[in-house]
Amino acid sequence: MMTRRQGLAAALLTPWMRGVWAADAAAPLGDQERALHALERLGFGPRPADSETILAQGPGAWLKGFLGAQLQGARIDLPDALDQRLAAEDTARLDQGELYERFRRAQQLERELKKAQTDGDKADDKDDKAAPNPRRELVRPVVIQASEQRLLRALASPAQLEEVLVDFWFNHFNVYAGKGPVSVWVGSYEREAIRPNVFGSFRAMLGATAKHPAMLFYLDNAQSVAANFHPRGRFGASRPANPKQANGLNENYARELMELHTLGVDGGYTQRDVTELARMLTGWTFDPKPSWGDGASLFRFVDQRHDQGRKHWLGRTVEPNGQGEGEMALDVLAAHPSTARHIGFQLAQAFVADEPPPALVQRLADRFIAAKDSRTQLRDVMQELVQSDEFWSREAFRAKFKSPYRYVLSSLRVLAPADMALADTLPREVQPLLGALNQAGMPLYGSVTPDGYKNTAAAWQNPEALTQRVQLAQTLNKRFDKRPALATRESDMVLATLGPLLSASTIASVRGATPDLRTPLLLGSPDFMRF
Repeated sequence: MMTRRQGLAAALLTPWMRGVWAADAAAPLGDQERALHALERLGFGPRPADSETILAQGPGAWLKGFLGAQLQGARIDLPDALDQRLAAEDTARLDQGELYERFRRAQQLERELKKAQTDGDKADDKDDKAAPNPRRELVRPVVIQASEQRLLRALASPAQLEEVLVDFWFNHFNVYAGKGPVSVWVGSYEREAIRPNVFGSFRAMLGATAKHPAMLFYLDNAQSVAANFHPRGRFGASRPANPKQANGLNENYARELMELHTLGVDGGYTQRDVTELARMLTGWTFDPKPSWGDGASLFRFVDQRHDQGRKHWLGRTVEPNGQGEGEMALDVLAAHPSTARHIGFQLAQAFVADEPPPALVQRLADRFIAAKDSRTQLRDVMQELVQSDEFWSREAFRAKFKSPYRYVLSSLRVLAPADMALADTLPREVQPLLGALNQAGMPLYGSVTPDGYKNTAAAWQNPEALTQRVQLAQTLNKRFDKRPALATRESDMVLATLGPLLSASTIASVRGATPDLRTPLLLGSPDFMRF
């Protein structure tokens, strides 16, 4: 007798296997394809439960509700199981000062251990995992919990577009967790500077990233001072971040602020503009000795460190105005037409095609400028994108190649049992997922360079990466499936979930394999690598 789940699988599979869902290259996307396209581009892939819901509601009605919930910015409650997992992570409740104190405490303990150890002790303890390790005990838990927050939300939050945009904007304003105290701040940076602004004002996000200690330290603006700076007073004597390094003007942040964050590499600025902007941003630093536990930002503007001279930047004369010079610069950059084109191109590249249609890029830039004074500017731009014909075109369907991050998340989502809440299937440990991302060359928060991880096929489509994904597919099928090995019924549900996303050759290979190999074949197929 056919069970309910077998019946749903058959209902999903029958029209597909008859070729009803197959379409020629010139045909517009059907409702079923549009629903799956939305789940793939505006989220991290479909789940079996999604397929059941689409079947029950009808793909057209389901899609209307999905897009409305994702794009209108309405608050979507997290499942209780996910909420409880996130709430249990204590380091996420620490403020910037408390996090920095953990890092400094680890440094202090390391110095004390080094001083206390003899050369013989060092040799004995070299491979002793039980030996004291301040970074492992104080710093690593912060990084792990930040990673867990990101991965669990991406897997189980019903606000999927928000999670995709958090990943997009973090890469846009990338900081590297391997650089000093950025390790303890990376989760705070995502929570405070990125996540609250993904549907809001670009200027607000730009300012939040500019003032967060993770960015100030990562791109060295914390140590940038006027050429004639002489230490005096509390901040002058302590020189935030590293006293020995606060020895002159540092252009790193100013350069990336224009090249990556706003105008773009061809945005019409010169090397002199970089230098002048760096001068305008001198004095933007952080307080290394705050009143910890008060929840306040560590950002400080220190007038003694600021270049008080007149500047000439982007064709305008900037009179001395302390912190106001930098704020004005952020205002100008956030509203600049080159910034609008740069952001439009990047969003179209991430959500439509590696080589995005110029007409779409221009419309996104126009919407960016038109909504620049709106608190929902970035939501308005995303609405323009998702309502575009280019987003729903046959050419855009399956045109993108998954990054390792997307591949891992979409694999876990498609393996989630349809008869269980997704939050109840979350992995207990995230270390295996982090290990998989490390092996694939995309460690979470691990992009060393300020341009972040790429979202194009050229960055990830190579023989070694494909081999690793096939191996990962086998590992995921065994490690994260809490039921017995997926048999025919379960693989049929995965097959049905992916629907028209698979080619005839993939279907034939899966159908011809033994039940225990069907799911790894699906996850390792070229079709599943695309979205």
